[in-house]
Amino acid sequence: MSVGWSVILLASRPQYLGASAAPVLVGSALGYAVTGSFSLGLFLLAVLSIMALHAGANVVNDYFDHLSRNDWVNENPTPFSGGRQFIQKGILSPKATLLAGLGYLAVGSGIGLVIVALTQSLFILGLGVLGVLGGFFYTAGPLQLGYRGVGEVIIGILFGILPVYGSYYLQAQSVDLLPLLPAVIVAILIFLVILVNEFPDLPADNRVHKRTLVVAFGIPACVLIYRAALIATYLTAALMLSRNATFFAGLFYLLTLPFAIFAMRAANPADLARPGLYRANQLTILLHNTGSLTLAGGLLVPGLVG
Repeated sequence: MSVGWSVILLASRPQYLGASAAPVLVGSALGYAVTGSFSLGLFLLAVLSIMALHAGANVVNDYFDHLSRNDWVNENPTPFSGGRQFIQKGILSPKATLLAGLGYLAVGSGIGLVIVALTQSLFILGLGVLGVLGGFFYTAGPLQLGYRGVGEVIIGILFGILPVYGSYYLQAQSVDLLPLLPAVIVAILIFLVILVNEFPDLPADNRVHKRTLVVAFGIPACVLIYRAALIATYLTAALMLSRNATFFAGLFYLLTLPFAIFAMRAANPADLARPGLYRANQLTILLHNTGSLTLAGGLLVPGLVG
């Protein structure tokens, strides 16, 4: 089977790779706000590395969801869930999919090693190793984290806590509690993206014993989890108002509250159980994007006006 580079690119779901750049933007903005200096080179390397790792995780996960039959038995794949379906459609062979995924992971790891060489930081090395292993073993055996009821939390850590702290360290050269609240918000937002995308996959996940939160607790309970977690981001933003460095970030994030109200209305049991209705998915992704941008913009304000 002849495979073009465009197919390899599309297999990575490039339209969603910005989700991994968002936490780097937030952490880097906070680092600049604290130090008043900014390393554009380290920022760009961090963005390229995490996006390549994200792409690799997406493609590798398609391979292992093929092995588990998860994507094969999914009768309701959506633009947001159910895998890329390139194997199922005969566009990519399983072997080519695995090799492409490993290639992306290798590129991301290589860029990460350049960052480690430039910073001489074991902290950054540790975060990078956790990111690579977490992305690979999300669906790969023997861990299969996404199949064991912890996948959503793992994604929150991998695409929220770790990259915010890592990118903050690259700019500020310190590890402290200041990035924690912004990192928690970004982590919850990506957690919500994963959670809402699991609703359409419920029948298929059940059939292959993929224990997502929706499988474990059912649609009504997970709607409550969704709404409670979303509310928690605004409570976290309110706490940020007590610190000068994060005051404007918390304030700006609170401006996204109208989007949250629409998202909570869309995330109702009746609509989430209906095939072909993606309003909650779209609004949750919008919240993740706008929420991350408002946090980053708010974090830059003290440095710009100081």
